[in-house]
Amino acid sequence: MAEFDNTKYDLPSDMAGNSKLNALRAAVLGANDGIVSVSSVAMGVAGATSDTKAITLAGVAALIAGALSMAVGEYVSVSSQSDAEKAYIKEETKDLEENPEMELDELAREYMKHGLSDTLAHKVAAELTEKDALKAHLRMHFNLDPDDINNPWHAAIASFLAFTVGGLVPFLTIVLFPVETRIPATIIAVFVSLMAVGYLSAHVGNAGKTRAVARVVIGGMAAMGITYFVGVLFGTTVG
Repeated sequence: MAEFDNTKYDLPSDMAGNSKLNALRAAVLGANDGIVSVSSVAMGVAGATSDTKAITLAGVAALIAGALSMAVGEYVSVSSQSDAEKAYIKEETKDLEENPEMELDELAREYMKHGLSDTLAHKVAAELTEKDALKAHLRMHFNLDPDDINNPWHAAIASFLAFTVGGLVPFLTIVLFPVETRIPATIIAVFVSLMAVGYLSAHVGNAGKTRAVARVVIGGMAAMGITYFVGVLFGTTVG
């Protein structure tokens, strides 16, 4: 009789590198926000005035405030998630210590819900419990790997750096290019950057590339365009 392979019943199993994946997603979102936020602020000011100093000051303020806001937001969000994950681990550890037989039966019943027979479900549960009871229960009940808890600092730093890098694209373009070409140059730079971020976000999330890129580009360009024309209107009114 062939040796029973319990690894294929170790459900759910798609959790490897969970914290790294979250940091990558935070970085992608941070880059997108950096491009859209800074370009919108800079273009809005550029629509109201051609004063490079005013545009530069607004861009720097948007970069600093946005990067810090993203970092703090990610830290708070991931910290809450991490606290919940640690609470689940503590709860399951206590249950396994106090009621090991009940927990074993509970795990078997969960595998039965996934379509396994009573006998096979109990066999799988018993072997996984012997191997690592805590990990087996956490993966089944919470889709959680105790060795891969989300780190809020990783997400915060990734968001901060990504927002800064993304925001530097429109900021440097609009500040360094001559007055007569800064607007079209910034539009082109933002368009290309948003396409890249949209493609990367789709790749990370295993989503359709075309729709993801279109969504990111249309949203970002619309935000930048609206703020630019608001700036033009405001500048004309003040003038």
